[in-house]
Amino acid sequence: MADRFPTVTRAGLDSILETNSVIRNTYILLGLSLGFSALTAYVAMITNAKPLGLITLVIYFGLIFLINATRNSSLGIVSVFVFTGFLGYTLGPLLNFYLYTFVNGKQLIFTALGGTGIIFFALSGYALTTRKDFSYLGGFLLAGMMVLMLCIVAQIFFPMPMLQLATSAGFMLFSAGIILFETSQIIHGGERNYIMATVSIYVALYNMFISLLQILSFFSGQRE
Repeated sequence: MADRFPTVTRAGLDSILETNSVIRNTYILLGLSLGFSALTAYVAMITNAKPLGLITLVIYFGLIFLINATRNSSLGIVSVFVFTGFLGYTLGPLLNFYLYTFVNGKQLIFTALGGTGIIFFALSGYALTTRKDFSYLGGFLLAGMMVLMLCIVAQIFFPMPMLQLATSAGFMLFSAGIILFETSQIIHGGERNYIMATVSIYVALYNMFISLLQILSFFSGQRE
């Protein structure tokens, strides 16, 4: 009698176990990183830290280089916490701005935070449950990043509220695409390094939170 159940090869079993390990380690490191980021953001808020300006980009890319260089060692985990802690710290001045500029600043922050969490769990849950391959989004995400960079440059020279709103909405969609793409990469073997997966998803959540905060503030009143 023919076996009606599919045979799982050793290679296939190893691949499944590796995928599950990457998913587990990614979400554990992501959760810890988000917690540490929230802590550094709180420290920046209570100490009234000032925005770092353009030096933020220099440190950002420097830390990205460090993470890439150490991604296959235990130092990579340390690099992730330095990176997420730094980005959390840069959020402090921004959160204080919204808190003291808008009449409902606290509500804006918590709404953006809750909305980011809901979107993340919905998207990652969908990708994990359906196991759909979203690798086709790679080309669209690259094109989208280029368009968003052009919008940022245009905003510098032609500051317009509607352009800022459109750019924020674009970053929301871009970040959602990154979450689907990166989760799909983990599931289908395109990403086997949980450190790099964590950083990619974290940056998407960081941008999504800021973009959602900007969109919500567009419809809110400022303090007199």
